[in-house]
Amino acid sequence: MREQVWQRFPSTGRRRGARRATVRAAAALAVGTMALGVLGQPAAAAAHRPDAFKAGLNSLVRQDGVPAALASVKDGKGHTRTYTAGVGDLATGAKVPRDGQVRIGSNTKTFTAVVVLQLVDEGKVRLDTPIEHYLPGLVRGEGIDGNDITVRMLLQHTSGLPNYVKYLDAEPRPYTPRELLDRALQHKKDFDPGKKWEYSNTNYVLAGMLVEKVTKHRVAHEIQRRVIEPLGLRHTYFPAPGETKIREAHPKGYDRDASGAPLDVTEFDPSWGWSAGQMVSTNSDLNRFAAAILDGSLLSDTQLAQMRTTVSAEYFGPGARYGLGLVSKPLSCGGVYWGHGGSMTGYETRGGATEDGRAANVAVTTQPSDPNVMKHVDRVVDKALCDS
Repeated sequence: MREQVWQRFPSTGRRRGARRATVRAAAALAVGTMALGVLGQPAAAAAHRPDAFKAGLNSLVRQDGVPAALASVKDGKGHTRTYTAGVGDLATGAKVPRDGQVRIGSNTKTFTAVVVLQLVDEGKVRLDTPIEHYLPGLVRGEGIDGNDITVRMLLQHTSGLPNYVKYLDAEPRPYTPRELLDRALQHKKDFDPGKKWEYSNTNYVLAGMLVEKVTKHRVAHEIQRRVIEPLGLRHTYFPAPGETKIREAHPKGYDRDASGAPLDVTEFDPSWGWSAGQMVSTNSDLNRFAAAILDGSLLSDTQLAQMRTTVSAEYFGPGARYGLGLVSKPLSCGGVYWGHGGSMTGYETRGGATEDGRAANVAVTTQPSDPNVMKHVDRVVDKALCDS
């Protein structure tokens, strides 16, 4: 799921501005001669144990020019390896922090979907009830009526609601959830509800509003107490209003300025993502989260089955399917893995988990504009899961 730049959040309708960040040429020049390796593993040992996954991660830097790549891979026995490549700061050449925090973009949607499905388990929300029932009078526009759009349609991107990301301001600024929704509702529907699939961040802003209406708490609070704390995701959080910095050790995220030079965009207000893409995490925490979804730690069997009831979503790649905030993608070695992926200003993440306990997540510190780079990231994830 592809996000935009600056104000552009985890959208899939790629509307890129002049500051689009690939940083390929500049980053390749800056890091091409630096040593790359696995943090915490002696260089000599690494040299004697060739690792095809590590080589794939390194090639994202050397061939595709991303400033840095970092990953966490867990095999079916619970053993985890953490990798890095490139540099964490182009200005200073600082190392990439081991399992550093990154902005995870649309992976936030999966957290939001889990909370909604827990509310379904508790009898407070029904998937096939119109959103009008919970947010009366709010969802109105040209051809848009909240009576026609169910909670399930929001979580599965089959509502037909236009994507607000296309209509945000050119420069970053704070947004309220209602402002994001209003930007979308100024435009006519994309299609009749339930008739097709099309990714729209507007769906998950409404899902966040639903959580807040039903629970009487901020969606960040519900994600914290229902998901983050029970799973012990110590490096995962939903940034507070006005919070622009990343709290713990992290590689810097990059865009490109008008001249094409690398632009440090690590610090900014991510409120245009809100419950669709505002969160920060690490690859290891994302692995734990994906595994916990599949092993039933977070949802009943009934709601997990609903979450994994999918429709075709080739936007995520050949054979990809979208459930309720969860994507399945085929593996080259057979079977599928479940996750989401996310893109946010300065960062891109891909990964997920398999039913037998394998998990892998990869992050790069820019938003590649070249689809071939993203295909390469997907292949690295596939390699990790198939070889683990």
